[in-house]
Amino acid sequence: MTAPETPPAPAASHVMNTYGRLPLALSHGRGCRVWDTEGREYLDALGGIAVNTLGHAHPKLVPALQEQVARLIHCSNYYRIPLQEQLADTLCRLSGLENAFFCNSGLEANEAALKIARKFGHDKGIDRPEVIVYEKAFHGRSIATLSATGNPKVQAGFGPLVEGFVRVPLNDVAAIEEVANTRPNVTAVFLEVIQGEGGVHPATTAYLQAVRRLCDENDWLLMLDEVQCGIGRTGRWFAHQWAGILPDVMPLAKGLGSGVPIGAVVCGPRAAQVLGPGNHGSTFGGNPLAMRAGVETLRIMAEDGLLENAATVGAALQAGLARELAGLAGVTEIRGQGLMIGIELDRPCGELLGRAAAAGLLISVTADRVIRLVPPLILSLAEAAELVERLVPLIRDFLAPAPAAA
Repeated sequence: MTAPETPPAPAASHVMNTYGRLPLALSHGRGCRVWDTEGREYLDALGGIAVNTLGHAHPKLVPALQEQVARLIHCSNYYRIPLQEQLADTLCRLSGLENAFFCNSGLEANEAALKIARKFGHDKGIDRPEVIVYEKAFHGRSIATLSATGNPKVQAGFGPLVEGFVRVPLNDVAAIEEVANTRPNVTAVFLEVIQGEGGVHPATTAYLQAVRRLCDENDWLLMLDEVQCGIGRTGRWFAHQWAGILPDVMPLAKGLGSGVPIGAVVCGPRAAQVLGPGNHGSTFGGNPLAMRAGVETLRIMAEDGLLENAATVGAALQAGLARELAGLAGVTEIRGQGLMIGIELDRPCGELLGRAAAAGLLISVTADRVIRLVPPLILSLAEAAELVERLVPLIRDFLAPAPAAA
């Protein structure tokens, strides 16, 4: 594959300094491989942070997007957008829910969910609605989603935060039952089925079922943030489907467009009519290019059996990591489902990003000490074995005791 020409880097970048970037620039990719501007090759175990569902330069996706760019990129929500209707129909068929609103990102999808929760409360006569949220949660970086997030480091410097959130620990049914008994203004429960940025912490099946029951008993909306764990990543279309429940509101983004910016909020009957004309909107949301990316992503996933691949390859990857890291001091836990895996260490391990890149591997470290693996869903068994082969020595070397002083 011929790399496009890359202009020389400026002497000093004018890009705002909001990211702790590694000193490399990616040029192009194919499948689960990417190359930087110096020609170095990497196995991509990050997938754009769970975004590149179909990997890079997928032979079915690329011509579809090229055709759409030549046809229509953007119009306006003043008019019907047939691709938007097609994608909404598919998402509702796959989820069992009723309708969808489209935006541009997970943050925007979560903002829309919070607006639905508040208006749902106001429609019931609750003047100051409250939403139950979680410790270690991450829902975005706008002021409202930042307030719902359970990370003081992310919130620092941006107060005052938005009111109306009640925070509880994950997988603690008693804590949410206590809220039900003491906070009459609660209108919704908002949680990630698997906490991503918080360290790859799954909600248990029993907990999800208990929360669904409590929402039904108290007339709350169950809002499940599937921005990172949805779109086939766990081996089901949506991670909550393993628990056999239905949410009332489901924000999506990341992998839905295979790299094209997209977000969606899919609603069930209790929430589907909460918002009406004038209550919410988005200039770019639901544009034809993003909708074509979503339609094609879901079609290709179904055609190529990528849910089954995520389950099979993910299980093999997790088993390989467990086998090779068994008994290693400093490895606290390996957890996750499908191709969303976290390896928790007993110490901060951010420096592993640079070490992994030097070894030809792209990974993430989240919650300070959790190595996060969210590769494209096309990852093969051979590539999973290669990932283990490259990553395990880095972890062993990182955790090795320092040599005693002479």
